Amino acid sequence: MTKWVYTFGNGKAEGGASDRDLLGGKGANLAEMASLGLPVPPGMTIVADACSWFYQNGHTLPESLAGQVLEALAAIEADTGRKFAGSERPLLLSVRSGARVSMPGMMDTVLNLGLNDETVQALGHDAGDARFAWDSYRRFIQMYADVVMGLDHEFFEDILEEEKGRLGLEHDTDITAVEWQSIVTRYKTLIEDELGEPFPQDPVEQLWGAVAAVFKSWMNPRAVTYRHLHDIPEAWGTAVNIQSMVFGNLGNASATGVAFTRNPSTGEKMLYGEFLVNAQGEDVVAGIRTPQSITEAGRIASGMDKPSLEKLMPEAFAELNAIATRLEEHYCDMQDLEFTIERGKLWMLQTRSGKRTAKAGMKIAVDMVDEGVIDLDEAIMRVEPSSLDQLLHPTVDPRANAPVIGSGLPASPGAATGEIVFSAEEAVAAQNEGRKVILVRVETSPEDIHGMHVAEGILTTRGGMTSHAAVVARGMGIPCVTGAGTMRVDMRNEVLLGLGVVLKRGDVITIDGSSGHVMKGAVPTLQPELSGDFGRIMGWADSVRRMTVRTNADTPTDAHSARSFGAEGIGLCRTEHMFFEGDRIHAMREMILAETVEGRQASLDKLLPMQRSDFTELFTIMHGMPVTIRLLDPPLHEFLPKNDEEVAEVAAAMGMDAITMRERIDALHEFNPMLGHRGCRLAISHPEIVEMQARAIFEAAVAAAKETGAPVVPEIMVPLVGLRAELDYVKERIDTIARAVMTESGTELSYLVGTMIELPRAALRAHEIAEAAEFFSYGTNDLTQTTFGISRDDAAAFLNTYQRKGVIDHDPFISIDLDGVGELMKLASERGRKTRPDMKLGICGEHGGDPVSIHFCETIGLDYVSCSPFRVPIARLAAAQAAIRVKRGEG
Repeated sequence: MTKWVYTFGNGKAEGGASDRDLLGGKGANLAEMASLGLPVPPGMTIVADACSWFYQNGHTLPESLAGQVLEALAAIEADTGRKFAGSERPLLLSVRSGARVSMPGMMDTVLNLGLNDETVQALGHDAGDARFAWDSYRRFIQMYADVVMGLDHEFFEDILEEEKGRLGLEHDTDITAVEWQSIVTRYKTLIEDELGEPFPQDPVEQLWGAVAAVFKSWMNPRAVTYRHLHDIPEAWGTAVNIQSMVFGNLGNASATGVAFTRNPSTGEKMLYGEFLVNAQGEDVVAGIRTPQSITEAGRIASGMDKPSLEKLMPEAFAELNAIATRLEEHYCDMQDLEFTIERGKLWMLQTRSGKRTAKAGMKIAVDMVDEGVIDLDEAIMRVEPSSLDQLLHPTVDPRANAPVIGSGLPASPGAATGEIVFSAEEAVAAQNEGRKVILVRVETSPEDIHGMHVAEGILTTRGGMTSHAAVVARGMGIPCVTGAGTMRVDMRNEVLLGLGVVLKRGDVITIDGSSGHVMKGAVPTLQPELSGDFGRIMGWADSVRRMTVRTNADTPTDAHSARSFGAEGIGLCRTEHMFFEGDRIHAMREMILAETVEGRQASLDKLLPMQRSDFTELFTIMHGMPVTIRLLDPPLHEFLPKNDEEVAEVAAAMGMDAITMRERIDALHEFNPMLGHRGCRLAISHPEIVEMQARAIFEAAVAAAKETGAPVVPEIMVPLVGLRAELDYVKERIDTIARAVMTESGTELSYLVGTMIELPRAALRAHEIAEAAEFFSYGTNDLTQTTFGISRDDAAAFLNTYQRKGVIDHDPFISIDLDGVGELMKLASERGRKTRPDMKLGICGEHGGDPVSIHFCETIGLDYVSCSPFRVPIARLAAAQAAIRVKRGEG
């Protein structure tokens, strides 16, 4: 019989940290902590495979699951001395999700399960605190009705706020047991009125309702969005963790909190976190109350008045500090801990590798190497390549005289400027219109995930450093300020009230996620210096990676940026991008529309010095490094005028009438231009174009070599080759021009002629093409289009549906399709090198900056990857990680 349930607690566990795929991250780590003898409330984990069963069998559960759960429940009762649904010492349960990777707040949780009209009385008697019991019952009703029964929690919040107003109370903690009992009655009436059914009183029915709800939450919109953003496969599913409740809301000797073994924003080695007295865990992460600092140093640094846990509960703090140290040493990584203190007794509810900013990740990895905890390879593997984007965010210029209109907690570093929006939907709409926004909320919730993703920054007036907004923003690398208590969001009038200002939707603000300041208007910023810990990590990465990293650069600005980020050459210079500026577009249009070779040549003579100047500058900037220049690739119609005004302007410049001009443009129109007259086909139809570009390249190489004193070896790339004969034809023209320039200049030139592999036929006949080509560069954007037979520009209309319905796991335009496109790349590499063993192989499509694709490139032996300038650091680190994985035998 399939084992669906694994138990843990009382110093023992069925499973451990290595069982993450089976038990999920939370379940595996609960089991590990229990095995270590740490104070973990006893419980059970329903394995993630049960989630797959649930969806494959019409939202039903395996028959054998019920018996295993009841058996495990009996073990929990024995460990706790409590009875589920008991009339004395009742056992209450928490029911939580637990995917194999952390998805903070994306799925559902139910706390205090097992309460009903009878057990609430027993709980109050047992605890000696009726107020606590009724507070727990109202929490359970609200959470269960929302998560399981589908009645929005706002209905309950409205009742609570109405009752507090009637009673003249400000805080939930001021409400008495009798008043909570009255509120509970209103809650149950609301459920019956709205749903037509009573709140369930049977604890077993409650339990199965909660288990099913957690499984269902795997497919809720926010979880689906989060998985899509973080590339988490739907097939993994989630485990369910059922655990005996411990209570942080049992008076002022009780508390709940979240702690990190190191600062998740800076990486500083010190216990860091927040807690709330007389509260449950959801209060901390939801940001409903502003929490207190765990350490005295943290309290002083944040300017808080309320006492730290270190001062308020010194014994519990000392035990927490010791456990935190032990867990970090055990896992050899910074840990994110959840804990509850029940009347002075510390309980550990979770440990996991903590999410951290890129800056903190760098520091933690470097410090742990210096401390002897991990080696260099492990330090390199610890830093998520995509997180390096965070280090490229600007910071506020300290010289700027910026008017500070509010301040809060520095929850996620970096500065961001944008228009104020008050909802996730507004943020998405603004992004679609090309506007940059700051999402301003009282507090964020998991339902805001789509808006948080597109915002430049996030500002909340409630919540702490471990609130939902803070955790998610840090994971996304988005600047965030939380708990801005000096400001107020008035949702009724849709305004943000700051120090002496009233700001409405569309007004521009700047937030500084490093200082917590909020400023009016757009504030000047500075780019970060990539040194210190970053420099050490990247130096280690460069020492272990095998592939070199080039950049896709068409302009001097791109080339300078790429070199500053460590690029080792240009892997793709798209010459067509050089033709759109100023007088160039006019000369280009004249060339395209000319009806004779002589006419085209006259226009090309105007373009030659422009191209030569461009290439000279690029060669000079990248001196000593390879530069790959792709010949003209796109169909000619892309350069032609579109509207009547432009047509008339070009016609006048060429001495033609507008009607004749329009007819000429229409004649050049193609029904499917991406598969039409472009790439090497243009060079064969109009060899004078490739001759001009080749002359510009070679004359620039001569000029740059004289200027820098270093030889220039240009790599000329012929696009869209499918036949060896095509490459032979174009290469002959290039070689002829090279000989002419060498004769004219009296200079010997070295150069390479190669091709882009972007057609399936080219991959299949690579052994033939390699007889003429001296290098291959995989143009994976077009290779993906031609392999799948889909347009990258139009595919978004259905690829999201494909991913949602499980037809594909990944967008093939973001990460290489290994089974199809990847197979063609592997085949072409093997066949090309069989013909030419020293064949240089690279990739220049957008996949060159994708860590997963870079790993694949390492496995098939490419020499380099090329990506956009700002992704060069990501590619350098990803290439190092790929080399380490291959060395370890992981790929």
